[in-house]
Amino acid sequence: MELLHSGKVRDVYADGDDLILVASDRISVYDVVLPTPIPDKGKLLTALSLWWFEQLADLVPHHVISATDVPAEFAGRAIRCRRLEMVPVECVARGFLTGGGLKEYERTGAVSGVELPRGLVEASILPEPIFTPSTKAPMGEHDQPMTFAEVVDKVGAQTAERLRQVTIDIYCRGTELAAQRGILVADTKIELGWAADGTLVLADEVLTPDSSRFWPAESYQPGRAQFSYDKQYVRDWAASSGWNKQAPAPEAPAEVVEATRARYVDVYEKLTGNRWE
Repeated sequence: MELLHSGKVRDVYADGDDLILVASDRISVYDVVLPTPIPDKGKLLTALSLWWFEQLADLVPHHVISATDVPAEFAGRAIRCRRLEMVPVECVARGFLTGGGLKEYERTGAVSGVELPRGLVEASILPEPIFTPSTKAPMGEHDQPMTFAEVVDKVGAQTAERLRQVTIDIYCRGTELAAQRGILVADTKIELGWAADGTLVLADEVLTPDSSRFWPAESYQPGRAQFSYDKQYVRDWAASSGWNKQAPAPEAPAEVVEATRARYVDVYEKLTGNRWE
């Protein structure tokens, strides 16, 4: 195998015509990798993504070839997948106003060029899910919001519309299934790529705590920050630590690591109905 790329969380190896995608226990916030890993995180992300790929298979093809035909040292945290030409856009759908979307709305009244009603607050539910793409920044740099017109300029009108529709479809299916399990999906980011035959394919991870914001429905209340099953807990710690959000990042305290792992396990079990061993 040949290491092709080492990202913030995943390492990509070439194995013949296939790729081996390995999810590490690394965690990144504000596009910077922390020096402190979260135990089992890579395995949890892989298992949850595999579950979601099955739930979404009728909406869009996925890149998974096998979750078992991988090198033994990566068992449980790797998948064998198809090579794709990745779309040069981060595809994001939002159903609630929070995070960077909230900050942009407070400045402009819009998110990624999508005008929103006045008077929305932290965690407001949006009138309908919106497509809020962003750039794919190099490691260590920050993704920047894109308008739909900018996506059209980058990939063409037909592809841009397809990206928007698939992203919204995946978000809506995800929110429907999660709601049945008492979880709200505030937003999610997906990766799409082109197969050799021109098919648009879902890749990387999908609807995980690293790519989405998950909130318990029972305690949801707009106008304040929500309890979050995802890495928002780490973001909040980092933001309050005095760190300037530039590399190198500080070590995360043991209690932050333990609480974050517990959130990842909890949301995995709630969504899939499977017990994490």
